[in-house]
Amino acid sequence: MSFVQIQCTRCKSVFRDRAGRLQDGYSRQCPRCEVVLFFAEDSQHPFVKRAMRNARKARKEQREAEAARRAAPEPRAERSFAGRGRSVGRED
Repeated sequence: MSFVQIQCTRCKSVFRDRAGRLQDGYSRQCPRCEVVLFFAEDSQHPFVKRAMRNARKARKEQREAEAARRAAPEPRAERSFAGRGRSVGRED
């Protein structure tokens, strides 16, 4: 799970939110001054643009890491049977 830093357009404080949430149409309230920030791809505010760009980049990196993890062969655990030998004198 990746997080993106967001700078408030009003009070200039910085807070974090999940990159998966920051998509077109998302809105979030600043924890400090309680102004509502609207996130849109065509926003003119540089703080919103930067947050959206960073979120897009973080989601892309997360997808690529997931694809690489799926493409890599899973390591098979070698089973060890040490100490589980048959008893020679015992027949059922």
